[in-house]
This record gives sequence, structure tokens and C-alpha cells, in this order.
Amino acid sequence: METTKKVILTGMQPTGKLHLGSLLGAANNWRKMLDSCDCLFFLADQHAITMPYEPAELRKNTLDCVAQYVACGLDPKRCKIFLQSQVIGHTELMWILSCLTPIGQLERMTQFKDKSKKVGDSVCSGLLFYPVLMAADILLYSADLVPIGDDQKQHLEITRDIAQKFNCTFSETFTIPEPYIGETGARIMALQNPTAKMSKSDPNQNSVVYVTDSDDAIAKKITGAVTDSGSGVSFDPAAKPGIANLLNIYAAATDSTIEKSATQFEKLANYAPFKRTVADAVIAKISPIRDRYNEIAKNREYLLSLLEDGRQEAQKRASKMMAKVCRNAGFLGN
Repeated sequence: METTKKVILTGMQPTGKLHLGSLLGAANNWRKMLDSCDCLFFLADQHAITMPYEPAELRKNTLDCVAQYVACGLDPKRCKIFLQSQVIGHTELMWILSCLTPIGQLERMTQFKDKSKKVGDSVCSGLLFYPVLMAADILLYSADLVPIGDDQKQHLEITRDIAQKFNCTFSETFTIPEPYIGETGARIMALQNPTAKMSKSDPNQNSVVYVTDSDDAIAKKITGAVTDSGSGVSFDPAAKPGIANLLNIYAAATDSTIEKSATQFEKLANYAPFKRTVADAVIAKISPIRDRYNEIAKNREYLLSLLEDGRQEAQKRASKMMAKVCRNAGFLGN
């Protein structure tokens, strides 16, 4: 008897190059799911416009990110890749869900509070409703599992709240999604500030390793990473955040565990050989991805064709769900 595969859905904003944190904390886990799950991956280009942006840059980054996804191992023959903006249903469902979502709950979201502090009164309402659009993204496809980082748990929690409220207010409609967090690499920290998450917006770009970096650039960034006083390699995030981050990176890059990785290096008297070994592991992980990306990025027609294939499948699912949502919400329909 055939078992129905669980639906896995995830998306990332096409705001630039994928970095090591995205690769080890997200894409590395996605690739492992392709055979066992029904996998849907989308570029959240509608989320990307909640902050100031250049249209031409958004278009370029979108195709670049698709190429990087495929280079990282997301085989379009075993999953569907599509653009959020090309599927009718995301923003339509967001409006319906927003009418059930208290504004106070949205104002308490950590991301909204943090970003609104930076821009003040000019903060756009789209940023406030960002979590509702994210909920629509997930619920539209009846996702069972959503791969997320630890810092994204709050967004999935509000998605679950909204889904349960709709189901209780009207009738059973949405699948309640569960988080999926990989065992290693779930939270890769900045190389120059191991108390902050690695981010492409980091003003110190030596803190960030990109999947498009050269081998020399990777080696320079890793060997120049901030470590901690003292000697000896051990996994102690509180006392040795720099070493703990490099161990986390090494474990994820080599598909090992933190425990095994720490044991491997525990007899080293200083950090230099440890950092060199971590750099070699990261280079071995990224080098084939970078080469594949450089090849794929040149083939615009291929990228557009796989996006169209993904759009068609996503639209079928979205249309079916929206018909159900509208009927249950009381709309007359066509």
C-alpha cells in the first residue's frame, strides 16, 4: 500500500547570493528531503518588496537565486520551484486570513518591531502583514512540514494560530504545519561576530561566506574568523562562541555531528590547523556548487522553463485550495 508523502514547503527571498548559513542550515536539509517528501520551493519575491528595492535588481536576483537553488541540489525533476508572484492565490488568501488576525498580534512580532525601529514612521504596512502573507504561502499548499531556523519559529507559530482560528471559525480547511529543523547547521553565525546570525546584510562581508565565493576567498574568511581566548577545541557556545560556530559549520559541511567533530579536534594545541581544516571542508562543499551555478546561470531559457513548470503545478494546488477556502468562508463563487 502506497504511503502519501508529506508535503514540505519552504521559500526564501531573492535578495542576493545564498550564503553558507542558507546552504548548511536550509538547502542542505532540503536536498535530503527530495526522495522522501513532496517538495515545493518558492522564491518569495512578494516578501522582498517590504523594504526599499530596485526592480531591475529584484528580477536579476530572482533568476540568480533559482540557479543557486538548482546548483545546491534542488533537482527540478524531483521537486517544484516557482515564484510566489506568479501564482494566483497567495495575496488573495492573505487578505482573507488578515481579516481573522488581530493587529496587536502582528505588532508584537519580533521582526516587525526590530525593522520598524530602524525606519521609524516610514515603515510600510506590508512589513506588518508579512507574517500573514507567510501564513498564506504555507497554508495554500497544505504543507505538513516547514523547514525553518530557530529564529523563524515565531512566524510558524502565528501561521498555526491563524490556521486553527480559520478552522474553528468556519470548518476544517487547513493542515496545521509543523516545523522542521535540521540536526546540524540550523543556525550558522557570523564569522566576525559569532553571537549574531550570518547574514548577507552584514556590513562586514568577511563575516559571510557565499556559495559564489572563490576558494581563496573562502579560505581567507574562515581562517580569519574570530575565535576565543585560550586553547583547545571544544563545543561550548557560551564560553567559546567562535569555536562552537566553526564546529557547527564543520559538522554540517561534512554531514557529521557536533560530538564527533569536537572529538576529532580535541587534541589540537592551537586553533590554526582546526580553522584550516574547517576551511577545506567548506571549500569542498561549495566548490562544485559554485561551478554548477556558473554553468546554470548562463542558461536563462532553462531557468524560465523550470519556473513555468513549477508555476503550473503550484497553480493547480493553489486554485484547489482557494476554491475550498472561499466556499468555507461564505463566498458565493463562480
